[in-house]
Amino acid sequence: MNLWRATADLVWQGRDDSVEGSNTKRIFQTIQRRESFSPASSGIALIGFESDEGVKRNHGRPGAMHAPDVLRKALANMASHQGHEQLADMGSIYVEGDNLDAAQRALSDAVTSCQQSGMRTLVFGGGHETAWAHGRGVLDAFPDDRVAIINLDAHLDLRNAERATSGTPFRQLAQYCAARSREFQYACFGVSRAANTQALWDDAERLKVTLVDDLHFRRDALSSLEDVLAQADRVYLTLDLDVLPAAEMPAVSAPAALGIPALDLMPVIERICRSGKLQAADLVEFNPHYDRDGQGARLAARLAWQIAHWWASHI
Repeated sequence: MNLWRATADLVWQGRDDSVEGSNTKRIFQTIQRRESFSPASSGIALIGFESDEGVKRNHGRPGAMHAPDVLRKALANMASHQGHEQLADMGSIYVEGDNLDAAQRALSDAVTSCQQSGMRTLVFGGGHETAWAHGRGVLDAFPDDRVAIINLDAHLDLRNAERATSGTPFRQLAQYCAARSREFQYACFGVSRAANTQALWDDAERLKVTLVDDLHFRRDALSSLEDVLAQADRVYLTLDLDVLPAAEMPAVSAPAALGIPALDLMPVIERICRSGKLQAADLVEFNPHYDRDGQGARLAARLAWQIAHWWASHI
């Protein structure tokens, strides 16, 4: 596997409560760890994507390339409950220099390999350029299926640019689908009208994107989600952490002026996880440079913990 490295031993550490009983395990004690890239026939493959090249190109605040191991460390000490034993750390893909395309190709190939072997994929980005690679990998693994892309995000990320950036992934996926005569099924929940130009809204309308804006999230998200799920065979969920309020998640490239509180996101995430259709998920745009006392890392890790917990019982 090109541009790949195993996760360092020191990342997966935590408190050992084993003297208290056999049911006191934490994630660092139950996660399966791979020293080579070798997908299994089942389980959830945790893959890091160490990239902020797309964020730099999009004129954002760099630092997301350091997120995967920070999020692993925050997840490591959380309690391991039902389903978490299905997590397998498959290492990370990294960007060499500014060659984002090669790293995205490597991530797509890794995702396709895992998916075709029987694993689901949970990716820790990286900037939202992660989504072009992750989504392409899922589409390639299931060329005959209807794959719905659900983005929890303040931004549409449908920008038109000469090179891939953190703002272009869903335009790239739309073009990829069009080139293969596949329907582009994209939904963006939590989107902020104030954070997207009219040109982007026009593109979303042209592409028939399902939209739920931040002001109407509580009212419309779950009902809109049911429509999306009904039209999909499989779902790829991408969670841009800047969908959260800046007060809850300051550690992102573009903190949200309003945002959707985590407790409001949870019912949507739970419904997707329990649908039986979730094939892939990622958390992107976490930037450790702007975290406060590990607050953002803990929240992002809790979201990942919850996804794995809800997801595993429906795999």
